[in-house]
Amino acid sequence: MWNRNALLATAAVLGLAACNSNSSDLERAVVGAAIGCAVGQVLVDGRCVQGAVVGAGVGVLTD
Repeated sequence: MWNRNALLATAAVLGLAACNSNSSDLERAVVGAAIGCAVGQVLVDGRCVQGAVVGAGVGVLTD
């Protein structure tokens, strides 16, 4: 379980690092959806779609 969480955290940091100040809302939404899907799948066991929707929303709203 710990290895999965460490991998998830690493993926989240690398994904968010790719969203620099010149990235578009679409890029942020895609990265947020990918991270949200991974979090929903790991933490809630099978909630990838709900996590992706929330992650995409957060990705678009953050600037």
